[in-house]
Amino acid sequence: MTSASAAAHLNIGEAARRADVSAKMVRHYESLGLLPVVSRTDAGYRQYSDKEVHTLRFIKRARSLGFSMPEIAQLLKLWQDKRRPSESVKKIAAHHVADLDQRIAELSAMKRTLQTLVDCCHGDHRPDCPILDELAQDPR
Repeated sequence: MTSASAAAHLNIGEAARRADVSAKMVRHYESLGLLPVVSRTDAGYRQYSDKEVHTLRFIKRARSLGFSMPEIAQLLKLWQDKRRPSESVKKIAAHHVADLDQRIAELSAMKRTLQTLVDCCHGDHRPDCPILDELAQDPR
């Protein structure tokens, strides 16, 4: 078997290793339809090609940037469509940036509140604690 044909028929473990994801994630992506159904050996083992490994790397990179699974599905379709308008890709990415900005603002507000509470807590042997008092308050 030549090295080119060996690369074209990878088992799930090797494909996962080359894409730096777990075999469990490969199966998960398949179940979500992010990866196409691959051929199987007579024994029922999945066979992956370099194309699926490349797709797995795309998914992993998109996940590392915080894209949701539905967003990744849209991005994959656009990536595979060589006639796509880049405007469609930019819309998805811009929407994701706006979501990240909102989450960052929410996390910053949480951090400020907690920092204020930490600064108000004496952190000594006494039982009174403004952190616990704040958590116990009725939010209404």
